[in-house]
Amino acid sequence: MNTEVIIAGVPLKNPVMTASGTFGSGMEYSEFVDLNQLGAVVTKGVANVPWPGNPTPRVAEVYGGMLNAIGLQNPGIDVFLERDIPFLRQYDTKVIVNVCGRTVEDYVEVVERLGDEEAVAMLEINVSCPNVKEGAIAFGQKADALFHITQEVKRHAKQPVIMKLSPNVTDITEMAKAAEAAGADALSLINTITGMKIDIHRRKFAIANKTGGMSGPAIKPIAVRMVYQAATAVQIPIIGMGGIANGEDAVEFLLAGASAVSVGAMNFVNPYATVEVVKGIERYMEQYHVENVTDLIGAVS
Repeated sequence: MNTEVIIAGVPLKNPVMTASGTFGSGMEYSEFVDLNQLGAVVTKGVANVPWPGNPTPRVAEVYGGMLNAIGLQNPGIDVFLERDIPFLRQYDTKVIVNVCGRTVEDYVEVVERLGDEEAVAMLEINVSCPNVKEGAIAFGQKADALFHITQEVKRHAKQPVIMKLSPNVTDITEMAKAAEAAGADALSLINTITGMKIDIHRRKFAIANKTGGMSGPAIKPIAVRMVYQAATAVQIPIIGMGGIANGEDAVEFLLAGASAVSVGAMNFVNPYATVEVVKGIERYMEQYHVENVTDLIGAVS
């Protein structure tokens, strides 16, 4: 069996990677997961300066998943380059760095700092960040803003650029087409869906931020639908995510048109989830006599 896939010219030994924000930068899970077995490690969001994140409480369990409003807390690009990149260099897996920012200039600064890092195979641009110059509307919620940031990042990036799309839009295909038209090399979707939980006994919001990003198995049907819609609208590769818990879930995304998948919230429930998804895809390929995993991509009818 051949499980290799190629995303934007970058070969991955298999189509399974980690979803940003659920796996640290790999170090946190390395005692549970052999990172060498993964197609890629996608890091937590990295900003140009340290971000403190949102006030607590920031996580709440809900039926079928979880809400989080971490606020992209991270120590910044300096610590990332000094601590995390040397650690990741030890492993035979591709490294994809998730980049966040509050202005286009913030993103560009991080992208330029990462340009000469040979260990970084691709960049994933998190456009769900609030754009401070646009009244805190996320970059990924307006097609023209998405086009502009994609174009600017591409102008400065030395690695292939993956644009991570928000599902909190009216038409995901409009956003996918805007990113493709601006030069994106690939797309990843979906990011979390905005949700809310209220503690009825205390009559207070369960999360200090009031709203949070919903992830977990409950959002999978929405994610599969959006991946399918985006895959039929653009020509560039798509990395699918949203509620993947096992190999069968991953295959569903591949059949919908994703070229690779990311495992997110399930890492909090089962730290071995990513490797189990890899093995689950292999079992499916054996069961149905699939020689190349790429034969599954978009094979739904």
